[in-house]
Amino acid sequence: MNLAELNQGDSEQARIELLKCCGSSKWVNNILAARPFSSTAQLHVQAEKIWLELGKDDYLEAFAAHPKIGESKAPEKAKNTESWTRKEQAGMLNAADPLKLELEKQNRKYEKKFGYIFIICATGKSAEEMLDLLQQRLENIPLIELRIAASEQNKITNLRLKKILADA
Repeated sequence: MNLAELNQGDSEQARIELLKCCGSSKWVNNILAARPFSSTAQLHVQAEKIWLELGKDDYLEAFAAHPKIGESKAPEKAKNTESWTRKEQAGMLNAADPLKLELEKQNRKYEKKFGYIFIICATGKSAEEMLDLLQQRLENIPLIELRIAASEQNKITNLRLKKILADA
């Protein structure tokens, strides 16, 4: 999909592509309503503006569209992003089993504390870095952690917007 197709193409196809970028249906609907975009830069600015205007439930909906760090099985909503997820979480590929088990354990602890999965823009990060960040973020209070997770989702969304436009 290129920018012209996003702007003028079929809304349902655009919705499918945008959901690959962010699992929040409200974000997708607001992006579709904001069309047309004069440039990819304007799209990215608008995408971030829309994201920052959303609420906790919208963030949680987006988070739920991601597999947990280290998991290969994506949630049903994210089936069409599995190849991206594998590349984004490439730092997990060569991780030793004890490290993978510790990440799994810390993921459970995080989910129990905050009520949602650990969201991190994993692109370019090693398994060790992700575990270290997860452990640091476990110390946060819920409001701060939600803000950090939302910021990480925004990074993921921006990277994925670039991917859908580059795949044209």
